[in-house]
Amino acid sequence: MAEAEKKSGIHDLTQGPITRTLLLFALPTLGSNILQTLNGSINAIWVGRFLGEDAIAATANANIIMFLMFALVFGFGMAATIMVGQAFGRRDVDAARRTMGSALGMFILFAVLIAVVGWIFSPQILDLLATPREAEVMALDYLRTIFLVMPASFLSVLLMMGLRGAGDSMTPLWFMVLSVVLDVILNPLLILGVGPFPELGIAGSALATVIAGYVSAIAMVVYIYARDLSLRLRGPELAYLKPDPALIRMIVAKGFPMGLQMIVISTAGLAMAGLVNREGLLYAAAFGVIQQLWNYVQMPAMAIGAAVSAMAAQNIGAGRWDRIAQITRSGILANVAMTGALVVLLVFFDRPALALFLGGQSPAIELAAHIHLIAGWSFILFGATLVLFGVMRANGAVVGPLVTLIVALYPIRLGFILAGREHLGVDTLWLSFPLGSFFTLLLAALFYRSSGWRRAKLMVPPGAEECRESINAESEPTGRLTPTA
Repeated sequence: MAEAEKKSGIHDLTQGPITRTLLLFALPTLGSNILQTLNGSINAIWVGRFLGEDAIAATANANIIMFLMFALVFGFGMAATIMVGQAFGRRDVDAARRTMGSALGMFILFAVLIAVVGWIFSPQILDLLATPREAEVMALDYLRTIFLVMPASFLSVLLMMGLRGAGDSMTPLWFMVLSVVLDVILNPLLILGVGPFPELGIAGSALATVIAGYVSAIAMVVYIYARDLSLRLRGPELAYLKPDPALIRMIVAKGFPMGLQMIVISTAGLAMAGLVNREGLLYAAAFGVIQQLWNYVQMPAMAIGAAVSAMAAQNIGAGRWDRIAQITRSGILANVAMTGALVVLLVFFDRPALALFLGGQSPAIELAAHIHLIAGWSFILFGATLVLFGVMRANGAVVGPLVTLIVALYPIRLGFILAGREHLGVDTLWLSFPLGSFFTLLLAALFYRSSGWRRAKLMVPPGAEECRESINAESEPTGRLTPTA
């Protein structure tokens, strides 16, 4: 039995030393997150070094908008993944295909609609964000081009999540590698117009993402059919692409809490971007580039949170409640050690790291370092919160984390900015991060100490991939086009 589980990729997290098992289980998630985030950072380096602060500010605004677009469907994609995983668990391949077909049929049409509407209303979207005038033209070119990749990106995300639900985590990884390599190579070629490529400036960076997205999505579909993987649709099964109302209702019902949670985080990020933009181009560029580094600071917390959630789910399912408290403690301590080390490391090496994006002479470097000094340590609190959320979600408690985020991000974080701006100046923006994180952790701890979440019932405990996706969805949308997938 143990050998069969090993071959199928199943990990028994109910036995053995908790801390060691937790860290070993978290490492693959950390590697996957690093790969996807590295893509965005390398592209930001090309844009910042070749095109300057205006371009960095432009891409930072556009990326948050795109993160919000994905937030609208990411929760529903997670729900489809869970349903696919449950169907494979009971060996009902046809049900898995029907679920995947309905999800693809609905959300690809939705993506096309978003792409068209987004292209048309891009100027109005950027106006709502108070995009600095110096970056407005670049931001419009970049955003409109990026909207073109929405159908391919939605297709890729749904296929990757569906394959993971079917127990296949390697195929998504290989096509993520393909997309990253293409994007990284094409960025400088299309920005600068190297060789036969046209010189497109910031639109070239966006076009590189579009090309990489479509090539990767099409190649993944070809591979699925060439290898006859379990989620392919043939013959009469193609009718499954017509959304089934019953399946869609179930996907929406299961995915709404997570989708709403991501929308809350994304809209708070948009509000913060708008407030920063009102301070001018220098602040927008500094905030945009420090967000790129914060992507990496968040990674250990996200990986540990996902591992804790998966471990807690298995132990709850096995009735091993005696291990839950120690899993929580180990997760918090591991997060403090790993995230804390990155926060301190970035304090000492912030300027060389920031210079990768902007060059050594940019005035935005000192400002970005100042922002990190004030706000960077809040990610230690953020990581502890993810651990608590992960444990509670493992038993099916999703409303408490959602309410906690709404309270912490809106009346507390944004309320503090509006009330304190006159007295504390622009630093109020950066101080709102640790304040919001502190209250998020406080509310999460109070909810964890209550007994309500322990009484929640989850018919099918979430698997490792579901836990990973749900934790990644709670991170700050710092400079990423999509939630980490």
